[in-house]
Amino acid sequence: MLGHRSATAPGGDVAEDPSTWPTGRLLSHVARRLEREWNAHLEQWHLNHASLPVLLALLRSDHSQRELAAASDVTEQTMSRTVARLERTGYVTRVTSPSDARRHVVRLTDAGRTTVTHAAQVGPGEDIVARGLRPDQVTALREILVTMVASGDTDDED
Repeated sequence: MLGHRSATAPGGDVAEDPSTWPTGRLLSHVARRLEREWNAHLEQWHLNHASLPVLLALLRSDHSQRELAAASDVTEQTMSRTVARLERTGYVTRVTSPSDARRHVVRLTDAGRTTVTHAAQVGPGEDIVARGLRPDQVTALREILVTMVASGDTDDED
């Protein structure tokens, strides 16, 4: 194929040159790698990329599972599994809502508060993301990603 370059990947396999990949594939590839590395970092607290944002939301205040699902952009069923896992680890508890005895809210425990404070520290996570980048590139990347996140936020999305 004209103009197609290949490189030898670790293990001797021939891999496509990433500079030839479409932008979406590059983003997807990097996102999967970062998610794996971030999950490995969070595993020391029995957390993952899905559970940490829940704990961070609960640092501010108690929330219903429905509110947590909406804030995390996942289904209520998915959030139910995430909250159940956090409950098993002792990081959250479900309590009766003070305003409606028929409803429950998710509340951060003292163990959860301590854990989220350690797990969410900027240093290790930023080191994973910033590997191979200069500080000015990290700043530019953050600006681009914030713009992309904001441009995806619309009121009509589920």
